[in-house]
Amino acid sequence: QVQLVESGGGLVQTGDSLTLSCKFSGRTFSTYTMGWFRQAPGKDREFVAALLIGGAPLRDGDEMYFSDFVKGRFTVSGDNSKRMVYLEMSNLKPEDSGVYFCALEKDFLGRATHDYMYDYWGQGTQVTVSS
Repeated sequence: QVQLVESGGGLVQTGDSLTLSCKFSGRTFSTYTMGWFRQAPGKDREFVAALLIGGAPLRDGDEMYFSDFVKGRFTVSGDNSKRMVYLEMSNLKPEDSGVYFCALEKDFLGRATHDYMYDYWGQGTQVTVSS
């Protein structure tokens, strides 16, 4: 079993930066993808970013990738020794508000941008960006 716990959410203003953390515990994997998703009220959960850990990407650019609406503003990093993954968000906008989830995909499916591809999920952390 795998447990994921997000932290770092909060209330910020437009243009601010915020870093979310995801700590995972339990079973280990040699190669896996850690993804970040978000869900705004009344909307579907959407892909934000993903980071491949422990393996070579199937294609160039598959080690780290982002949705178009956060590209250039967000970055993702990980520390496998600490079993932590981070989502660094900058130049935040009100439309970035929502509950942010980290998730783990254990089967190395390549570019994992759909939530059904992920096996384990955290409970989420709320990010609110005021205008």
